[in-house]
Amino acid sequence: HGQNKSSATMALVQAVAKTFGTYCIADFLSNFIQHPTQKMDYGAFNQLIGREVDQPFWGTRTEHIVGVAACLAVTDHASQKVFSSYLGRELCFAKSPAAFVAHTFFFIAGGVTIYCIGDAALNPLNEGKRTEAALSGTYASNVGACTAWFEPYVAPTLARVAGPAAAGTWFGSSLLPATLAYATVKGVGWTDWGNLGLNDLEMKINGLTTGHRG
Repeated sequence: HGQNKSSATMALVQAVAKTFGTYCIADFLSNFIQHPTQKMDYGAFNQLIGREVDQPFWGTRTEHIVGVAACLAVTDHASQKVFSSYLGRELCFAKSPAAFVAHTFFFIAGGVTIYCIGDAALNPLNEGKRTEAALSGTYASNVGACTAWFEPYVAPTLARVAGPAAAGTWFGSSLLPATLAYATVKGVGWTDWGNLGLNDLEMKINGLTTGHRG
């Protein structure tokens, strides 16, 4: 019994880790959809691509990529467990589309809200405005999450266009849906498109003077 429990725990850890990696890549790729011609601030990694470094981590795209992916990986699997328990079977979009769409909203809204509250509490750049940052982040999380209803439909749509084999791959079933969802959640929730939604360093390296979040 103990060995089975240990194996189940290890399988869950591996699943969460894979989801975390997928979401990190999806967030990175979504930046190219939202900001196709703009240079992004990846903190300490900027020095590897010849860009100025302002903050090594806090307030950068790297903080967002790692932090949001970690929160979403946990809430995604936790939400799946809750919905599966309620349904009495494994959560599946084909069998329970309404429940799956609800799960999509709740795990994204919940995960990003947790990230925003954590960022508000821990990010030194939020000193003096932590409550404001937490409230605005929570609002933006829920607005953005409302746009992600389409995520479960991406793989079935891809199956019709490119065939079930393509839709069944990691790219078709996980990475592509997540990347598109990241783009709409950030783009709509945080008005993070084009020259909008850039931090101070991004404004500078892109030669802009307006449009940053402060």
